[in-house]
Amino acid sequence: MSLIPIARAGELKPNEMKAFEADGKRLLLVFAQNTYFVVDEMCSHEDYSLALGCIKGKTIKCSLHGSHFDLSTGAALDDPADEPIGCYQVEEKDGMISVNLGQ
Repeated sequence: MSLIPIARAGELKPNEMKAFEADGKRLLLVFAQNTYFVVDEMCSHEDYSLALGCIKGKTIKCSLHGSHFDLSTGAALDDPADEPIGCYQVEEKDGMISVNLGQ
């Protein structure tokens, strides 16, 4: 398992997100409901950044067409998106948040 450090624990406030790149992928670190998630930054419906959207519970909403995605599974929860976004394993250890892109 290859962990890539991406943020310090406590860096994000509840319902906050941070876009970053790792291994050539555009990703989002999201802190929602006391849990860190890492998902693909771009909406699966159109090439539009989910960083411009909003977080509600454990979902993220694309501000372009209104599709919601489950932050735990990446599943598209409503139209027009019908494809999931990628989700990646996150680990919090020694005050650092890291992601494993090898999944």
